[in-house]
Amino acid sequence: MAGTGMLSSVRFGCERGPTRASLLFALGMLLPTQLAKAETSEDTPVADRMADWMPEVHGFVSQGFMKSTDNNFLAQSERGSFEFNEVGLNFTKTLTDRFRVGMQLFMRDLGPVGNYKPQFDWFYLDYRFFDWLGIRAGRTKIPFGLYNEYNDIDAARVAILLPQSVYPTQNRDYLLAQTGGEIYGRTPHSPVGELEYRAYGGTIFMDTSSNASIRNLDVPYVVGGRLMWETALDGLRLGGTYQTLKLNADLELPPEAIEQYAAAGLLPPDATSPIPFELPIWLWVASLEYTWRELTVAAEYSQWKAKLTTDYPALNDSVRNERMYVMATYQVAPWLATGLYYSLYFPDMDDRTGVDKQQHDVAVSLRFDPIEHWLIKAEGHFMSGTAYLSADLNGGVPPADLTRDWLYFLLKTTAYF
Repeated sequence: MAGTGMLSSVRFGCERGPTRASLLFALGMLLPTQLAKAETSEDTPVADRMADWMPEVHGFVSQGFMKSTDNNFLAQSERGSFEFNEVGLNFTKTLTDRFRVGMQLFMRDLGPVGNYKPQFDWFYLDYRFFDWLGIRAGRTKIPFGLYNEYNDIDAARVAILLPQSVYPTQNRDYLLAQTGGEIYGRTPHSPVGELEYRAYGGTIFMDTSSNASIRNLDVPYVVGGRLMWETALDGLRLGGTYQTLKLNADLELPPEAIEQYAAAGLLPPDATSPIPFELPIWLWVASLEYTWRELTVAAEYSQWKAKLTTDYPALNDSVRNERMYVMATYQVAPWLATGLYYSLYFPDMDDRTGVDKQQHDVAVSLRFDPIEHWLIKAEGHFMSGTAYLSADLNGGVPPADLTRDWLYFLLKTTAYF
């Protein structure tokens, strides 16, 4: 395959710069509404009348710290970094028995990502016709795997970082939600259990302002869905997720990069920048989760495939990632929960050798809930491999030249209501 190396080191958003890997990156209300007043009588207390139209309000604020023994991951972690915080405020309102609206404002700082830029994390209009059929419109959360919809809810999980092979934190803004429409529903309970389905279509808006190599990015479509089977065995559910999307953009390369590609035979000597490209991407996940009393065990296996197309055949390429994890959590006491997972990531299924061609991650998590609405977490990772890492955060040193085995520690505290 021509140009195989171009995409083999791609981590869907982990690296930038005039390299072949820069061609592939992340797959990623208090809205002014007039709420209809419920029917009330003159005798209805004022507080009750207000409660009829006031939305439910929830929010969170968190501060974290990260430290690694070697290599920088997510931020300047080798020296220790407090650039790990989030703030969110969400509003939901049930207007009728079947009609609901909601939104969340969010901002974060995670190393070079976010920088406290406020954004609408999600917003929606939701109408449920029947249990088996409902529709949503707006910026709706993407049903990807078991836990993608909880990526913005620290209080809903034990781990600080979900397994990065399937839920990469640096790509959260691209994977959390899509703008468009969705249909969903759940079948009636039967002797074999229940089926829940969700199908969606729309687009994703990606901010490439921090990537000097990418210009005029457009996502013509994103389409996907998830089917979840809650089996007759209490606590066991199985699922499958599929998503496809397409990126169109221009790659801006400096003259020296053009010369390097021309010398390698990937570009003709008269090639000029920018270089238009198309990048269709396909992702799927197989999921399993079993809960028994205070123990939850989950496992997921996923593959992501991307195919690069330009006007220069020698530059065209494709790559297929392999991603998987096994995770267990246990609620020891109302104020203490523990977690353990092993996550594995191969950026290129056809080339698994080399320190930058794999990432093994063994993580241990502790969650403390000392009082209501406040939690504290501690987490340690043993990492082997550098496939998660980027040259940008490591002084321009390519992942292949970084330390193979390293430790990564995180602390995080979150207040929520």
